[in-house]
Amino acid sequence: MKTTLLITVAAAGMLFSSCNTMIGLGRDMRMGGESLEKTANKATGGSASDGDTSGAPVY
Repeated sequence: MKTTLLITVAAAGMLFSSCNTMIGLGRDMRMGGESLEKTANKATGGSASDGDTSGAPVY
């Protein structure tokens, strides 16, 4: 019984920590994509939308 409880607690800890990692990865990818889009708009002379990425959600 103790072993099952220990495994369950360890698995739950890994699951919750990976959620934060995936949120951070998603935020980094979004900010990188916006930066790439801004650079492409500058290079082509297109309209640059000044999207503020500082409002990225923080969990």
